[in-house]
Amino acid sequence: MYKQVRHIIALTLFSLLLAGCTLGPDYLRPEVDTPLAWKEGAPWKEAATMDGAPKGSWWEIYGDPVLNGLEEEAAAANQDLRAAAARVDQARALARIDEADLLPRVDLNPAAGRARTPGDFAFGGKGVTGDSYSVPFDLSYEIDLWGRVRRSAEASRADAGASLADYRNVLLVLQAEVAGNYFALRSLDADIALLERTVGLRRENLELVASLFEHGQVGRLDVARAETELATTEAEALGVQKRRAELEHALAVLLGRAAAGFALSPAPLDLTPPAVAPGLPSSLLERRPDVGAAERQMAAASARIGIARTAFFPAIRLTGSAGYASTEASGLFDWDSRSWALGPAVSLPIFEAGRNRANLNRARAAYEEAVAIYRRQVLVAFAEVEDALSGLRVLAAQADAQGRAVGAAREAAEISDKRYQAGFVSYLEVVDSQRTSLQSERQAVQILGQRLQASVSLIKALGGGWNMEPGQAG
Repeated sequence: MYKQVRHIIALTLFSLLLAGCTLGPDYLRPEVDTPLAWKEGAPWKEAATMDGAPKGSWWEIYGDPVLNGLEEEAAAANQDLRAAAARVDQARALARIDEADLLPRVDLNPAAGRARTPGDFAFGGKGVTGDSYSVPFDLSYEIDLWGRVRRSAEASRADAGASLADYRNVLLVLQAEVAGNYFALRSLDADIALLERTVGLRRENLELVASLFEHGQVGRLDVARAETELATTEAEALGVQKRRAELEHALAVLLGRAAAGFALSPAPLDLTPPAVAPGLPSSLLERRPDVGAAERQMAAASARIGIARTAFFPAIRLTGSAGYASTEASGLFDWDSRSWALGPAVSLPIFEAGRNRANLNRARAAYEEAVAIYRRQVLVAFAEVEDALSGLRVLAAQADAQGRAVGAAREAAEISDKRYQAGFVSYLEVVDSQRTSLQSERQAVQILGQRLQASVSLIKALGGGWNMEPGQAG
């Protein structure tokens, strides 16, 4: 008996020594073409070094305490972010489940029962009734000859890494949406303030024109035009207030709050868009969480090729049991009641009707798909940075030109007003010049808001400050 045990143990140890073989390709990240410099990056090269690139709480570069508070609240209460964190926990748990298969499984299965054996099956032809008691420790272990278990654990770890990268991407998108909506709202605040100031001026103009009409110096047409301009400006202000309310409601959702219980007091838009250094294109692949997620999914697909290949080879599972068994409870743990069993179980694929080959082809195709998705995501990342840099460059030039337009329009409006009061021109000229001045100022406010939002888009395109774990955002 002991000789047989030694043979079984020797066979098991030999099988374990063979377990170093792992089928399937070892994962290597494929090469991608990386530009040496940004096409639209020339105006930004003197902004800052990579040491000053936004990391972590990147929104603090705007120096707005209200925005800082909103970002912290969103990171703590946003429901999409909580769902993403839960998906990370699920993926990590699945990885731990697969890694557990690397070790033997041991279960304790005590049992007690009473049974009757019919006479036809009992010795002597007489039925027998008896008790049975057992306390066995059952062992089950897959000898990982071909690396199926190791490749499964490798794929699960890569899936967990992809889930973590997805979480970081949700966090980055959330941060960018909060900042973008906030700057859009502040831009509308400035627009509303400008329109309300214009309403006051339109009302003063109406009073002036009405007074001139009463003294017979102008016709009724001038009064009607002044009334039209006042009502039109009031309607425009109400329309902007509607858009502001919608942005406020959108912010409430991002913060995980009910829209009815959230409000932001109006504030002036007196921020200057910060200079953000895009750094080198080669660093983008390390910063973008969506690129990181695609890369980890590619690694998981590579590991699953190895899993599919192991199906062509024998699977060996070591099973065993050791414990006590007796027909009497009082003698269950006596030395003579001990029992054991140990041996391998082999499963050898003989005929699968092409199933294993098809599964391997599917795994290889899934890997090629993951590679294509990864490479496309890299191209999208580069394009988004170029778009953001281009937008900032054009908007900066627009802001400069619009500033000159605002100054010229104000001067023209002042001249027209004086010429009208002196009786040299009709009120139509005053209306046209004032309307042009208002539109120029509103356009300048909108461009400033767009520049702030474009700077947020650039930070998001660069990967922001996404190197955070769930629960550490903000």
